[in-house]
Amino acid sequence: MDDNQITTKAKKATQYIFLVCGFALSSWAPMVPFVKERLHLNDANLGLLLLLLGAGAISMMPLSGYLSKLYGTRVVILISGLVAAIFLSILLLMPNPWMMGAALFVFGAGIGVIDVAMNSHGIHVQNQYRRPIMSSLHGLFSVGGLCGALGLGLLMRAGLNPLTAAISISILLIIILLWKYQFLFSKEQEGDMQENNIHPENKIKPRSGWLSSSVIFLGAACFAVFLSEGAMLDWSALFLKESRGIDAELAGVGYATFSIAMAIMRLLGDRIVERFSGKTVVVGGGLIAAIGIFIAVATPWIPTTLLGFALLGVGAANIVPVFFSEGGRLKGIPASTAIPAISTMGYAGQLAGPALLGFIAYHFSLTAALTFTGALLLSVALTYAFRKAN
Repeated sequence: MDDNQITTKAKKATQYIFLVCGFALSSWAPMVPFVKERLHLNDANLGLLLLLLGAGAISMMPLSGYLSKLYGTRVVILISGLVAAIFLSILLLMPNPWMMGAALFVFGAGIGVIDVAMNSHGIHVQNQYRRPIMSSLHGLFSVGGLCGALGLGLLMRAGLNPLTAAISISILLIIILLWKYQFLFSKEQEGDMQENNIHPENKIKPRSGWLSSSVIFLGAACFAVFLSEGAMLDWSALFLKESRGIDAELAGVGYATFSIAMAIMRLLGDRIVERFSGKTVVVGGGLIAAIGIFIAVATPWIPTTLLGFALLGVGAANIVPVFFSEGGRLKGIPASTAIPAISTMGYAGQLAGPALLGFIAYHFSLTAALTFTGALLLSVALTYAFRKAN
């Protein structure tokens, strides 16, 4: 098998891994009501449990890079993927909140580790493939998210109980992981790529990834973009209900509009990046996303608010993939160091960002909180426009 065939198979395998990660994470969402009812949790206790999932992911992300250096991203992807798939079903077996919290932490840790490892592996494939692929990979993560959110419910409507439905999804994810594992790059292949000068600039004396100004900038920018995604997930329905008077049963249409727009744009993103350059995508996307939020909060009509949410999805869709791609090309900093650092700072925005917006909403208004999100996206576009390339 020649190098092109190996790279093509690795690309397809990586696509499946992104799909698996999105599928596993989003499959938890339909389980939440069942867990809340079975463990007799109030909203406050449930919120604390959900925080443990994010804490598990963020706390383990830095470790993913270290493990990838030792064993290669392929092994890390397999083990962390198996952990996430197995614990997806275990979550419905926990008999009390304490054990549920521990299981959620481990599940989140598995998701966090595979997320970083698959992005690092995606960078290796992209550098070998010599064409942008990160946007479509993230698009498949979004597709997996939509499948997971719907899949469990469809299985239950077909007559399965929640646990059996969850086990069915876990088995499917495990089969995909074991099937595609063999086609991912091995540790030796990843090492050979660096020796073959795919990244000749990385042969200079390495710098500390976490302390690099470029890594900090990309991580902070990812924080702002992920914060906007968290804002849509946690606050869009409440905004539509309280500020636009939409019925509670229909309030989820805002997040759905945002998610579909983002998924479509990510699937098209590689061609867009290849045609217009990463810088144009970040600057233009940041401006479109900021304008989208400003439209959503400034106009009183539901259709224009939904249009604003769609523009946010369109604009923000390909910014993070471009940042991850740039993180894999930083001089003197290997991808296995830069990607965990950028990911950890970025995903902190999705975990801590909604709480920050809640603080702003409490002291001012939810409109002010969402406007603040738009201002952050605008600052990402402007700072990136005048930033010198590394």
